[in-house]
Amino acid sequence: MVDSDPGIAQLGAVELRHALASGELSAREVTAHFLSVIETRNKQLGAFITVTAGQAMEDAKAADAFHANRARNNLPLLHGMPVAFKDLTDVAGVPTTHGSAALEHKPAPEDSAVAAALKAHGVISLGKTQVPEFGLTAYSENRVAPPSRNPHSPSRSSGGSSGGSAAAVAAGMVPFAPGSDGGGSIRIPAGACGLVGLKPGRGVVPSGASAGDAAKLVVAGPLARSAADAALLLDALVPVEDKPDGGYLANVGRPPSPLRVGVSLDSPWAGVYPFAVEQEALDALARGVELLEFAGHRVGEADIRYDNRYPAAFTAAWTAGVGSARIAPQREALLTPLTRTFRRRAQQRSAAKVNEALAFLRQFEHDTVAQYAPWDVILMPTLAQTPRPIGWFTGGGHSDEPWPTAWAGDADDDYRRQCEFAPWSSMVNVCGLPAISVPVFVTESGLPMGIQLIGRAGSELQLLQLAAVLEAS
Repeated sequence: MVDSDPGIAQLGAVELRHALASGELSAREVTAHFLSVIETRNKQLGAFITVTAGQAMEDAKAADAFHANRARNNLPLLHGMPVAFKDLTDVAGVPTTHGSAALEHKPAPEDSAVAAALKAHGVISLGKTQVPEFGLTAYSENRVAPPSRNPHSPSRSSGGSSGGSAAAVAAGMVPFAPGSDGGGSIRIPAGACGLVGLKPGRGVVPSGASAGDAAKLVVAGPLARSAADAALLLDALVPVEDKPDGGYLANVGRPPSPLRVGVSLDSPWAGVYPFAVEQEALDALARGVELLEFAGHRVGEADIRYDNRYPAAFTAAWTAGVGSARIAPQREALLTPLTRTFRRRAQQRSAAKVNEALAFLRQFEHDTVAQYAPWDVILMPTLAQTPRPIGWFTGGGHSDEPWPTAWAGDADDDYRRQCEFAPWSSMVNVCGLPAISVPVFVTESGLPMGIQLIGRAGSELQLLQLAAVLEAS
């Protein structure tokens, strides 16, 4: 394997894109660099389940040949840019494990909508990243491969469900990566790993058909080290006719007009799972408020009240898909306790109960968006706690074990811990609104902490602009 290039390592995704387009760097040089970083760091961090090094170098060779025969202005937007796809996303010819030992891991017959869109823009896939089983949890540990660890503290989790992708970006294994978010799965690992993570609004990024997402919770979005890098990836994910004039990257550096920012620590989970907000999360929130006020935005307290029927309704909708997943009866014992428990409950739940939950969530969306309406942006910490140790949610294993495999705690305790860790995530998916996690604070022990900004429908660019302002401050 070729050694990694320290020069390439210093480039952000936008700079790397320019170097590839200009011919200053070849796709083969760039791909070899990132594969070398993966080879060096993945054993410690477990970010990748599958590395497709041979195919990546073949694709890079083809990209260089394409570059040699095209003018710079005729190249795809992301020509030669390496990415990784979380292992819930089909990439043609590569197994999709869904993080589950209960499934047969056959190569996918075709690309998913997101993979196809990014490949059309010229990306080179380096492989598939670690996820929780079926993407159900806020941590990326399963029975398929070693857990995804936090590059800032490898004894701790990188979050979930896009935890492997976030770890890969934070550790310099890829310049940026697409994630998917159905209940916080981009923002949670972004907060844990010190990245910018944007969940676009419902329908902004085409996702293809998804029979297991009746509530329309899941959307793809970027994980990146800067707002500009996230804007570049979003430009590739969103159809040209739906982007702002000039695109997201061209506008991300323009500060938004003064905004009304409402701060809220209210959560729809608090009635069922009362939670404490750690001081480090409050410190991050205070820093975010300070930076936003310095930038000229008006920050005040937002009094939000959520319906206490939300937890049961969300859980019914969130777990409905796992109930219908095709798993051979003799392989169900290979499921993790949480998946097995929620699969059983989903199968026992009547269609009428699911429809009742979906109807409630539609009303919840209407009521919550109305409460947010007096504010341009709603602000809170991304996470209520610092990144948790490996094995903490499941009650099994220890953070210093190379591959904790025991799940000693029960499913309900696991789920409660997740809801207390990330109490401000899922309601954004239910509401279909865009939201972004931005790192603003580092704890005394070196752990990143972020804030979440929830915008109005269609405000993805505004959120990226706010993130850029926070970075500059």
